[in-house]
Amino acid sequence: MPYELLQYKKHAQKHIHLGVCGSIAAYKSLELMRAFLKCNIHVSVTLTPSAEKFIQALSFEALGASKVYKQIFQGEQAFDHLEPGGLADAMVIAPASATTIARLAHGLGDEMLACQALAFDGPVLIAPAMNPKMWTNPATNANVETLLERGYFLTEPETGLVACKEEGQGRLARLEKIYYDSLALITEQDLLGKKILITLGPTAEKWDAVRVWTNNSSGAMGTAIAITAWLRGAEVYAVAGPNQQYLPEDMRIHVFPVTGADEMYETCHDLWHTMDYGIFTAAVADFKPDAGINQEENTGFFQSKKFKKEYHSDGFDIHFSPNQDILKSIGQIKKPHQKLMGFSAEAGSQLHELAQSVRQKLSAKNCDIVVGNFISEAMGKKSNKVYVADKNNIEEEWGTMSKADLAWDLLSYLESV
Repeated sequence: MPYELLQYKKHAQKHIHLGVCGSIAAYKSLELMRAFLKCNIHVSVTLTPSAEKFIQALSFEALGASKVYKQIFQGEQAFDHLEPGGLADAMVIAPASATTIARLAHGLGDEMLACQALAFDGPVLIAPAMNPKMWTNPATNANVETLLERGYFLTEPETGLVACKEEGQGRLARLEKIYYDSLALITEQDLLGKKILITLGPTAEKWDAVRVWTNNSSGAMGTAIAITAWLRGAEVYAVAGPNQQYLPEDMRIHVFPVTGADEMYETCHDLWHTMDYGIFTAAVADFKPDAGINQEENTGFFQSKKFKKEYHSDGFDIHFSPNQDILKSIGQIKKPHQKLMGFSAEAGSQLHELAQSVRQKLSAKNCDIVVGNFISEAMGKKSNKVYVADKNNIEEEWGTMSKADLAWDLLSYLESV
């Protein structure tokens, strides 16, 4: 997969039953299963007879599936067709073929996977993969609509080149999309109905046509919070600075790409009045270069031109002006029903200095919670160690944990404060 998927302790010991249908994309279900297993989710598997033409049950068993069900009348136990219904928390069929979708829509139980799905009363996700003409066929459309009306969940196929060399919608969705859609099925929707604004990544302030004043923030912490909030049912609005590489596409998260601090300020203020929570993780540049030498002249802005070093062999000066304080400005207009979380990153290593910075920001920015961390503990790492303080004068040092689990706990904290 193209980037590290978030894994949560909260999902440990959950059970997903994975159905695999006949498709060249069937091999991708192995990687999907491995992603579930990394969360300590128990995974059982059923392959349709057609799927077994592409991939063998032994592959799933070797990677940790337990158990892998055989087909009807092929040595199965008496109630294998009912067993996932009593054990699994969710069922994911990926890839889902047109044939299996039709079976489920019409209630046919002539194969093991179809029987198991028909006897399953938990959430079922289908991730189709098929020829584009098959996907757009009215019969397939009607069958999918029938399943959606009955409460099934759908991860739509992508558009692109498929195995038969045709172009169109029918490719199996990216595995990270199926993965997160699957996790949502086994995640309590305790943030359903909440609208959350999250800023993430750096800002980049132009000082000529190609150069910027920026920082090394990757947006990983903000992305973890955005995805976690979405998994828990919130409607998420992510204002994302440039170069952040973690926020997946097609997550049904509203993403607003911005570059500079002024653009982030305007976007946040446009959105804030409809929000319930604001979580400001972005590493916003406190200053921006605003004027300097324009090659031939000593006055004026030069952001629209490329700076030429040959004109300034003795060096040059750039004047910096302060950016607007986004978090403080939002805190000043925060209404009683709205909650605000800020972040404070410090370069030192003394806990009392970090605690002092957190307290100062909590008061100055009118936040409900401020989360502090040392840059050395967080930047470029998968884990974080933080110091938190809230408006009720409660302060705590939290031990090192993954950014996914930290995101989960911070959202729960914001809910309770």
